[in-house]
Amino acid sequence: MRNPTSAAEVAEGLAAVGYLADQGLATITYLALSMQRPLLLEGEPGTGKTALAEAIAETSGLPLIRLQCYEGIDATQALYDWDFTRQILHLRTLEASTHSSHVELDTDEVEHSLFDERFLLARPILRALRESPAVLLVDEIDRADDEFEAFLLEVLSTNQVTIPELGTITASTPPIVVLTSNRTRELHDALKRRCLYHWIDHPGFAREVEIVRTRLPHVSATLAEQVVTLVQNMRAAEGMIKPPGVAETLDWAGALHQLGRAELDLESAAATIGAVCKYREDTERVRVALDRLLAS
Repeated sequence: MRNPTSAAEVAEGLAAVGYLADQGLATITYLALSMQRPLLLEGEPGTGKTALAEAIAETSGLPLIRLQCYEGIDATQALYDWDFTRQILHLRTLEASTHSSHVELDTDEVEHSLFDERFLLARPILRALRESPAVLLVDEIDRADDEFEAFLLEVLSTNQVTIPELGTITASTPPIVVLTSNRTRELHDALKRRCLYHWIDHPGFAREVEIVRTRLPHVSATLAEQVVTLVQNMRAAEGMIKPPGVAETLDWAGALHQLGRAELDLESAAATIGAVCKYREDTERVRVALDRLLAS
């Protein structure tokens, strides 16, 4: 699926690796691939943003290179660094060699040898540029700061980086870039303009059941429908700190199947609530309301 000819082909390719995309998502993914534009995905946690990048890599037969963003990340963590330990050992070896042979070190030669390719530690962005074709996943870009966003925008605009000691490295083929955001903060317009954008929402009942049945074919149809019904009710309920995503739906259905359940019962639902609720307040709220949710 490196050069798809239609959105339908993209949807079919993703479905073949277990990712069910609706028409809107399949279309924007097709456009991103065919136009060689970065794809920015926003949505609640657990809606399948990261999974889409993984599915694109799998169906395209390309390596997935992931950059996990976090507060305080800078270009060094994303681009490259030098292996200082090996550089120091190399320098000591040179010093010992020249001392034994009574030859003076050539400063320029030493500096050149210290910043050799063998001491370069390639981080995700540099790896993606050098190893492309590849899929570069920039996960949770909203957790990074403005300066990193500006740096990333420059790289995405040129598909190249300059390493002062080695020169400019340009991707022979632009990597497929997928950025995800949980929207904990607004991204800058400049970055958004560079990308094609799609908001991934929680799926409807029928699609979520289909996802469970596709990803967990060993789970009974009855159990899948009951679990999805409960999860969708939880999302609709007010006061949830963290409404469950599709990932939690899959975890819960898998946990119940692991216990040998083909249908949901109150005792099993209460015992496995930790697979779907990840905050104590949500767990207690769901336990109290479980009878009502199961009856709805």
